Amino acid sequence: MMLRLRPYKACDAQTITKWLKSEYAFRQWSADRYEKYPITPEDMNLYYDRDKNNDKIWGMTAFDDTGIIGHFTMRFSSGDNLNEIRLGFVIVDDEKRGQGYGKEMISLAVQYAFDFIKVKKISLGVFENNSAAIECYKSCGFKIATLENAESYHCMGEVWNCMEMELVK
Repeated sequence: MMLRLRPYKACDAQTITKWLKSEYAFRQWSADRYEKYPITPEDMNLYYDRDKNNDKIWGMTAFDDTGIIGHFTMRFSSGDNLNEIRLGFVIVDDEKRGQGYGKEMISLAVQYAFDFIKVKKISLGVFENNSAAIECYKSCGFKIATLENAESYHCMGEVWNCMEMELVK
């Protein structure tokens, strides 16, 4: 395994959207950010195009010699705070899960955030029903953080609670 990162390109959506084979997995990835399932590559790019002129959010794609393996977004958490990056829309090719690719991709994201962007903290939100992702983030050093107002989303007729996780340098 030798993953590398590069900026997200619109053509990546052709591959990434194919990994979302069930609405359940889709909602774990995107919560309520998209109106309908399934999404098309055009839907994904239209969503991302809304922020194309926002220098505080960007997408990253993880790849190796076989092609695209994963994807995530990075954004500065709020306002003018340049000390915290928030990861979002984290996904790994569904056929490669459980093989360490997620851990390697998140480790690269952490290295990029701390070494190149020079942030002091990395945060993310993950649904409590996504135990594989939670374990992946823990294996990369993330800890569960307590928020006064934890987020909840209405997904698939249920209320899904979001768990906050963070990694402080």
